[in-house]
Amino acid sequence: MKFFFTIACLFVIHTSSAQTLQQTIEKAYTRFEQDGQLQYGMSSLTVLNAETGELIFSKNGNVGLASASTLKMVTAATALSTFGKDFTWETTLGYSGALSKGVLIGNLILRGGGDPTLGSSRYTETSKHVLLKKWVYAIRQAGIKQVHGRILVDDHLFGTQTLPDGWIWQDMGNYFGAGSGAVSWNENQFELILQPAVKVGDPVKIVRSEPRMPNLKIINEVTTGVPSSGDQVYAYSAPYSDVIYLRGTYAIDLKKIISISMPDPAFEVAFRLQDTLKQLGIQIDQPASTTRRLAIDGLILRAPAPRQAQGTEIILKILSTHQSPPLAKVIEAFNQKSINLYGEVLLKTFAWKQGKSCTTHEGVKIVKTWWANKLGIDINEMNIMDGSGLSPATRITTQSMGRILCSARKEIWFDDFYKSVPSNNNMRMKSGSIKDVSAYAGYQTTSNGIPLAFSFIVNNYNGSTATIKQKMFSVLNVLKQ
Repeated sequence: MKFFFTIACLFVIHTSSAQTLQQTIEKAYTRFEQDGQLQYGMSSLTVLNAETGELIFSKNGNVGLASASTLKMVTAATALSTFGKDFTWETTLGYSGALSKGVLIGNLILRGGGDPTLGSSRYTETSKHVLLKKWVYAIRQAGIKQVHGRILVDDHLFGTQTLPDGWIWQDMGNYFGAGSGAVSWNENQFELILQPAVKVGDPVKIVRSEPRMPNLKIINEVTTGVPSSGDQVYAYSAPYSDVIYLRGTYAIDLKKIISISMPDPAFEVAFRLQDTLKQLGIQIDQPASTTRRLAIDGLILRAPAPRQAQGTEIILKILSTHQSPPLAKVIEAFNQKSINLYGEVLLKTFAWKQGKSCTTHEGVKIVKTWWANKLGIDINEMNIMDGSGLSPATRITTQSMGRILCSARKEIWFDDFYKSVPSNNNMRMKSGSIKDVSAYAGYQTTSNGIPLAFSFIVNNYNGSTATIKQKMFSVLNVLKQ
């Protein structure tokens, strides 16, 4: 009897705490909605008990809003659910043709498998230096000293559309708008070192690029901005283009390296590998290329495998195989550093692994269907356009995002997922921000020990982004009580 009495008391205390929390959130949220920055905007907040799934508070929870980077939480949870935390991508190096007495009559071929971490300095085993050294070693071990052919990077797996529909022109030339293909390199970006003029309004000088990009023409229209105006430089380029326009301002007192997207990462890998081999005395007759480029020139007639002009299969003799870091590590960087590229590669990988066309559209369909089947979420609650949230056309409800976060807490991979969630405002939550959109999604435990999952989105606010974020924090702070 005493035992049941204790349980009953705990239930009453828990219920009372939940009701008090609901009232506190409602009061804070009502005050937030009445703020002048939301005069023409829309906001939504959903808070659930992360252990039981019980809805504690929701306002506009079934209204689809632009989510910015909080969408990465959905993409990450889908990836861990479908692939498991140990999933890896594979990249292979081999050759076609005949090898005799150190002379290869054929091509050295690097076949991309979708790995978004190739050349990334975030992981020791994926750095540019390590990978080039690994591939050169394999080529030398095979006894190849001369190539009557070319370095060919096979980038056909994910097709030729590297950017999702819905991404805007101002984003796609910059590092955060880098496209996703079957072969990535250094997260598909490179750096520019700029030098402002001594007078505001005068042209900014490009000191150099890191690395040197001899195959690109950069047209610089950047001018020197007023003190403390920061980096307002935007790069404008299209996928596979060899021309990049730089526009905007760079503050007169600024010392910052900027990063812009690489229009053709697969060709960059081919170029770097060939250049490295030539420096080591391995001569290659023909210029480096990719399967996409050769297809345009009519030298490869069809995919899915590189083909000779007469249409016969090229037999690839494997020299080296590279495995990406495990998915758990990729997800950690994806959420912690908000790498849009990783999200877009994940969508195409979903489609590839299910035997679908490797497109963003097919990947999105798989994400929506997965959560509809698993949690009964209406697919119309997830009107999403990409895997990273960069598209302003993406719409998702805080209710569906909150339910997905609750579901994740019950999975065997949750510890890895939770580890990937950044710390903001002394809370574990992912932030999201694009023009006039601010969002947070994550987890918090109350002072009474109630574990919470939440999603908070604001669209079309006016005024300062920094100010609206602080006001959102004021609402979220009540979840700590």
